[in-house]
Amino acid sequence: MVDLTDLLADLADESEALEALVRPLPPADWDRPTPAPGWTIAHQIAHLAWTDHVALLAATDADAFFATVTSAPDPARMVDHGAEEFLAPPAALLDRWRAGRASLAAALAAVPPGEKLPWYGTRMSPASMATARIMETWAHGEDVADALGVRRPDTERLRHVAHLGVRTLGHSFAAHGRAVPTAPVRVDLTGPGGDTWSWGPADAVDRVTGPARDFCLLVTQRRHRADLALAATGPVADEWMDVAQAFAGPPGAGRPSRTGGPADAPDSSGVPA
Repeated sequence: MVDLTDLLADLADESEALEALVRPLPPADWDRPTPAPGWTIAHQIAHLAWTDHVALLAATDADAFFATVTSAPDPARMVDHGAEEFLAPPAALLDRWRAGRASLAAALAAVPPGEKLPWYGTRMSPASMATARIMETWAHGEDVADALGVRRPDTERLRHVAHLGVRTLGHSFAAHGRAVPTAPVRVDLTGPGGDTWSWGPADAVDRVTGPARDFCLLVTQRRHRADLALAATGPVADEWMDVAQAFAGPPGAGRPSRTGGPADAPDSSGVPA
């Protein structure tokens, strides 16, 4: 089990790495479009700030958290409205995001042992919430990097994203209205340092193998499976690769393959994870 203190340190590092990417940008670059339709770089950061805000409510004021859903004029567009609400000039937006994530970290650290927090369609431990924030910060960071045409270095923090991707196998099927499989899936991924990260029984018939980065891009729906070096063996593993999503909420519309493959994989521009 990963210690919450370590998770919060990794969340801080992941956030700082993304902030270091956007902090030097001139104001005009914050208006660059990202792969999420209608979202600029500013929207991506505003979304992270908004999601940290609602996660803070979940950790400190459950009634206020639930009110963000019940009072939303259009729940289907709640994520987009949240990003728009938190938009601000770059310096102010960075200050808001920085302060919000610090407050969230402190709140998660203060949650009594064994207590779970409300979230969209589920309840989460503070450790799971921190893991989800790492995942989403990394995923939206990929959108920002794509907008800037840069490739960020892979880190050991990808293990958290991959772990969440494996843990949400059942949710991925259910979110797409499919029966949750009972057959286990073995996942063997090559980490940034060349070591192997594994989940599931070694003798499972269904298996997924490939680079950890590619698996993380798939489960956060930042790439179509046709563009990734992942191998799926067995019917459950193969179907999972079409529906995998490590985030909460309904599936998105799908991103097309960059290599001309079928554009049938779902996608999320930014569902709170």
